[in-house]
Order: sequence, then structure tokens, then C-alpha cells
Amino acid sequence: MKQVNIHEAKTQFSRLIAAVEKGEEIVVARYGQPIAKIVSIQTSDLPRMPGSAKGKFKVPPAFFEPLPDELIEGFGQ
Repeated sequence: MKQVNIHEAKTQFSRLIAAVEKGEEIVVARYGQPIAKIVSIQTSDLPRMPGSAKGKFKVPPAFFEPLPDELIEGFGQ
């Protein structure tokens, strides 16, 4: 994992992104202290399957009950 300071990250951002695209992780540091990490976003090549969560959870009956008045009043502020 490569560590760069903020100034280098700003001036070499395109080069750092290219390294991330190749699988490298970049740590951005301020005064030598790590503050952020640049990593590749993981995406799934599998198509989404509608209904794949069917039967895995149940919505409780309280979900369908009206909200308390004090909570509804808070939305009007």
C-alpha cells in the first residue's frame, strides 16, 4: 500500500487513480498521519435477481401503524 501526502495526491491524482485501477490502494496522509484511502469500487458482475430476498425478513405490523403526532409535527418545521 503506497502512502502519499496531500500535495502529491493533488498534483498526481490522475496517476494515482491509474494505480488504483490496477488494484493498488493509496493512503493519503497529512503530516505523516494517514487520513484517507483511495481504493477501487468493487462491483458485482452478477445480475440482480428480483425477489431474491423473499422470505428472509418480515415487516412487523407496527410498520403500518400511523406515526405519533409529535413525530409528524417535526416534519413540518
